[in-house]
Amino acid sequence: MTIAKIIEISSDSPSSFQDAIESGIKRAERTVKNVKGAWIAEQKLTIDSGKITCYRVIMRISFVID
Repeated sequence: MTIAKIIEISSDSPSSFQDAIESGIKRAERTVKNVKGAWIAEQKLTIDSGKITCYRVIMRISFVID
């Protein structure tokens, strides 16, 4: 039987949502083993003087427990 756990993380990037997602997953994999999936719960933007300055995602990452 396989048991999985889910954690929620926040990640941001100055360039894109895609970059925020990829860097968040990469960072999670440094401390969590057996990452198997992720889904985006929220996407947020920071805007300054009409320009986007930060792309932020809140995502849930699932991983299999040994």
